[in-house]
Amino acid sequence: MTFDAPFWALVALVLFFALIIYMKVPRTVSSALDTRADGIRKELDEAKRLRAEAEALLAEYKKKAAAAEADARDIVEQAKREAAALAAEARQRTEEYVAGRTRLAEDKIAQAEHQAVQEVRALSADIAVAAAETILAVRVKGAEGEALLAKTIGDVKAKLH
Repeated sequence: MTFDAPFWALVALVLFFALIIYMKVPRTVSSALDTRADGIRKELDEAKRLRAEAEALLAEYKKKAAAAEADARDIVEQAKREAAALAAEARQRTEEYVAGRTRLAEDKIAQAEHQAVQEVRALSADIAVAAAETILAVRVKGAEGEALLAKTIGDVKAKLH
């Protein structure tokens, strides 16, 4: 029986597979692949865990940002209310100041008016007395004229003051 080349190639192939099985190459390759798969699985689990942490942090920061925005809005609203209150208070103080100054000016004007009226009355009385004195001095002479003059001047002064 003659063995040709394909037969020897087949024998070599069978021996090669037997050697590979004897050397436990499939188990080694399988364990290497399993180890690699475990490593990849661990990396995927770690990535999922990190993603969950990142999402939790993102949610927390969003919550904090919303709270900060709400606080900022509250601060702005409070500042607006305080500014309005200060403006109202300033307006009220200004109105009170103007009213006080107006009352003071009106009081001074009334006082000056009253004083002017008193001065005019006094001046009128003095002028009336002088005129009566002159008229009586010309018309009445003697002791009787002086007595009448004194009585008349007293009457005029009493009526005008």
